[in-house]
Amino acid sequence: MRGAVAAGNRHTAEAGAWALAHGGNAVDAVVAAALAAFVAEGPLTGPSGGGFLLLRDAGGEPTVLDCFFAVPSRRAGEMDEVLIDFGDASTQIFHVGSPSVAVPGLVAGLWEAHEEHGRIPWADLFPPALTLARAGVEMTGPQRFLLEILVPILERTSEGRAIYGSHVRAETAAMVKGLERLREVGPAAVAELQPALASDIEAYRVIERRPTEASFRGMRVATCPAPSLGGAVVARGLGELDRSSRSGDPTLAVALVSALRRGYGGSAGTGLTGTTHVSVIDEEGNAAALSSTLGSGSGEFSGGFQLNNMLGELDVIGLDERGAGERLPSMMAPTLVLADGEPRLVVGSAGSVRLSGAILQVIHHVVAGGESVGAAIDHPRLHVENDVVQIEGGWPPETAEALQETGQDVNRWAGRNLYFGGVSAVERRADGRLGAAGDPRRGGHGIVVL
Repeated sequence: MRGAVAAGNRHTAEAGAWALAHGGNAVDAVVAAALAAFVAEGPLTGPSGGGFLLLRDAGGEPTVLDCFFAVPSRRAGEMDEVLIDFGDASTQIFHVGSPSVAVPGLVAGLWEAHEEHGRIPWADLFPPALTLARAGVEMTGPQRFLLEILVPILERTSEGRAIYGSHVRAETAAMVKGLERLREVGPAAVAELQPALASDIEAYRVIERRPTEASFRGMRVATCPAPSLGGAVVARGLGELDRSSRSGDPTLAVALVSALRRGYGGSAGTGLTGTTHVSVIDEEGNAAALSSTLGSGSGEFSGGFQLNNMLGELDVIGLDERGAGERLPSMMAPTLVLADGEPRLVVGSAGSVRLSGAILQVIHHVVAGGESVGAAIDHPRLHVENDVVQIEGGWPPETAEALQETGQDVNRWAGRNLYFGGVSAVERRADGRLGAAGDPRRGGHGIVVL
């Protein structure tokens, strides 16, 4: 089937494209891509992950499957603290170890989406992931950077060191058995990988939710609802942009900063939770957008897969006490833009709190600026952090001056940086042409299947 796939990694995108080429639809492609991402993007996602999956069947209404993390029934223990140095983005303390592991729901969400919407049998979607796991994964530049800065987490145990210790190649053969169990028994395999949370995993239920909606330049925007906070940021920011007539650098930057401030409600934090995203559209008009994460990862491994540390992501979930089974909050915002009832743009991003701002900027550049998804993703970005506007390298020199004239404090970056997110987007233009692009900031990749 013709279609377009974009993801945070070339192997992930190729698995989604493989599913389309073998007659699958958008949901089949998302499932195959997610399984491959368990291998190719193991520091970011896996069977212990959580996420949000936005779906839209051709001619139907969009819906969101909440397969994000839940609070376990066991009492929380003392988590280990790890200091991670992000260079230009300074340092951050992460809370890791087995007490940081929340109840995962990602595989349950993929399974439910496939049961309701998929065409290729579940077991037949595993070849790309299994082939990749048996061969191992050569790390690209952005992946190597990630492995190097996350050494204190990824290499806490001998199992983690065996997989990621070389920093240039992931030795992923240990994942094969777990993938085979996922192929054979579906979500039940997750409880086998995490026996300490088996009863909570068995009790976990995916929740279908109505998307948060907005309009932008006459188009309908469907994005992620609560408990995610990110969709509301996108919706509010686009509403602010829709009221603005400013365009062109540097006045565009002024408008974008106003939209970011409106979207985030004044300021946004500096958390660096690891996330990845897959966007798919097929020729029939089916669309799917999956954002998933392990948090920053717990440093604990089972069957070759890293377990999540979402209970330790305190910058995102806060310090409030939560009851067993309660969903944790997120910043994820898989988003669909519809023009005249048909998918125009499917988009999502990595980047923790910054991902929502990255998404709304890409939507603006595609819908209002008329740019291709590739050009829109490559466009330099802005982020509002506390009272400072972060300006990614690539804006004209007068941009900072224009912002300062409006009373903004600015911090200029020398070049493009993964700090500003990692967007994966696909589009269907008015003439029917498809486009796909991943974010070069994080080694993303896009494929159009003809």
